[in-house]
Amino acid sequence: MKVCVLGAGAMGSLVGALLSQRHEVALVGRKAHMEVVRARGLEVTGATRLLAKPLACTKPAEVPWVPELVVLTVKAYDTPRALQAGAPLFGAASAVLSFQNGVGNLELVEQAVGPGLALAGVTTHGVTFVEPGHVHHAGVGTTVVGGAAGTEPLAAQTAALLSEAGMKTEASPDIRADIWAKAVVNAGINPLTAISGLRNGALLEVPALKELLEMTVREAQGIAEQAGIALPEGDLAERAKRVCQLTALNKSSMLQDIEQGRRTEVDSICGAIVAQARGLGLRAPLNQALLALVKGIEASTRLS
Repeated sequence: MKVCVLGAGAMGSLVGALLSQRHEVALVGRKAHMEVVRARGLEVTGATRLLAKPLACTKPAEVPWVPELVVLTVKAYDTPRALQAGAPLFGAASAVLSFQNGVGNLELVEQAVGPGLALAGVTTHGVTFVEPGHVHHAGVGTTVVGGAAGTEPLAAQTAALLSEAGMKTEASPDIRADIWAKAVVNAGINPLTAISGLRNGALLEVPALKELLEMTVREAQGIAEQAGIALPEGDLAERAKRVCQLTALNKSSMLQDIEQGRRTEVDSICGAIVAQARGLGLRAPLNQALLALVKGIEASTRLS
């Protein structure tokens, strides 16, 4: 199968490296990263160890063929721009899989290619971008993919593709609920790592941060449930702590963004929860506070 990973940072590089072992894969990413991949290959260390040799491109126009599957791994705030730039890659039968954080990406993909070819993936694998040409697979997690009604065969095929490549994946009967569940969990983990500078597992070692993680996730879960979103049964704060344990050595994507002076995806995580609360006439003070603090750190890194 011909696969293009659009926005190959940490997660996109891992997915592309795994798929390239059996399929024809093109990565589209930042120039510095792609230059090293082109020259020496893509090194993956940690839970997965391999040196992959995918095609490395800096823009979609460099991909020499129309892919059967486009894996979208750009930051959530770049989704509209990436879909516009990547439009030449979308053939009449090209599926697009959003493998992104936050809420709202699947809907944008559906608008771009139609609901029948749009999928979203949710994963708890932890991946850290070490340096150009090198990503570290810091923690093995679970992965599901799915889309709108009618995409079940495509979701099953894509799940089998990823599983065969080494990322065990299941087809989800309700991917939007899975997306919201991950956003709720991430609301507790990502901002706290970005603010504290700690890796995921270390949040559980500081009692005050562990308690704040639990309170933030429960607040977000309550808002989502009042909005009628069919979240999994049980306390998602417990799921968040399990994710921290499974990816203990991982730097969250939000912490990596802060360290590199880049904009974070906090708007599509905590911001989406705050917006949902406001739409219901409710408040989400913990998520709102974390949103404001991360935005403040973003501003300070741009000014420094």
